[in-house]
Amino acid sequence: MQDQDQTEPRASARGTPGEVFITFLKLGLTSFGGPIAHLGYFREELVKRRKWLSDPAYADLVALCQFLPGPASSQVGFALGLMRAGWLGALAAFTAFTLPSALMLLVFAMTAARIAGPLGSGALHGLKIVAVAIVAQAVWGMAKALCPDKERAAIAVVAVALLAFLPGALGMIGAILAGAALGLALGRGTGAPIGGPIAMPVTRGMAVLALLVFLGLLGLLPLLAGHGQALAVIDSFTRAGALVFGGGHVVLPLLEAEVVQPGWVTPDAFLAGYGAAQAVPGPLFTFAAYLGAVLGPEPNGVTGAAIALVAVFLPGFLILIGVLPFWDRFRSMARAQSLMQGANAAVVGILGAALYTPVFTSAITDLRDLTLALTCFVLLVAWKMPPWGVVIVAALGGIGLGILG
Repeated sequence: MQDQDQTEPRASARGTPGEVFITFLKLGLTSFGGPIAHLGYFREELVKRRKWLSDPAYADLVALCQFLPGPASSQVGFALGLMRAGWLGALAAFTAFTLPSALMLLVFAMTAARIAGPLGSGALHGLKIVAVAIVAQAVWGMAKALCPDKERAAIAVVAVALLAFLPGALGMIGAILAGAALGLALGRGTGAPIGGPIAMPVTRGMAVLALLVFLGLLGLLPLLAGHGQALAVIDSFTRAGALVFGGGHVVLPLLEAEVVQPGWVTPDAFLAGYGAAQAVPGPLFTFAAYLGAVLGPEPNGVTGAAIALVAVFLPGFLILIGVLPFWDRFRSMARAQSLMQGANAAVVGILGAALYTPVFTSAITDLRDLTLALTCFVLLVAWKMPPWGVVIVAALGGIGLGILG
């Protein structure tokens, strides 16, 4: 522990924002495979090769970000930039890791509507179908990790039942709260901390301010949403970003509730964009850039993409900053761990409900579609093909189905 404590301050003091930007730009251009894969890329590049921090410290940081709502891999990247080069380093890490995929999805959003004919429409249909396989893989993997016993599996089913009778964002909030309460009642937390202490240049005053801003956004934006479409967009994407527990794919049902149900984005456009998001590197949360660009009411286009992107990421970074000085004590509380175990199990149920609707019901229209979806699922799970490769297979398959009529 002494060696680790001596190493971390030196690592956080010797970096520059430029170094952080170049490092994370490389990761942003090459990190395919989703949040878990991103964490592996970060460890290989920053822990093993560049030795910015020790393995125990990295494990502890990952545990913190997976515990909190928000995009876990982007939060880890933000925190690593903060450790390495201060606040400018954190901004550099976020910008460099996020920008490549956000720009790719923005270009797709601006050109997808112009795609016509059997080839274009077939490829877009394939992107909707591949979303079925990718979300199914996410549900399968998360269920094994987060619902390892019959009690937590039951919590996931309770979450689905709540959404069946109370759909939308309100039902999701209720499901997460119910899961947390049931997890607390189960009392499976051990109170055993992971790794060592996290050294960050965040004072308690900064942390309290960040938490106040986080709570203020969640409390005030719904009241201001009726005073303009831009405020309504900020409110919707902020709420979606603030409620994501358990991985980037969980943002799918939250964003669907915020943009499809009000009629801002069509179900077909939503699923086509989600499929395209699997073919690009970087964080899945950049799907928000696509959605902001294709919104029916203004702001949309580049302005809408920028607003949506900032709004969906900001809550996760605020709550991360807010808990950093208090995390070492909180993570050693058994009741806190029990609460989060139940909330994570509920998240599996929420994602399972999203797999049925809107993903499956909007994409699968006949047995041929189902065959293509199952093919994509087997390629992902059994053949271990990277998601971007499966997206290409699905697009080609969609074109084939379109030609066959």
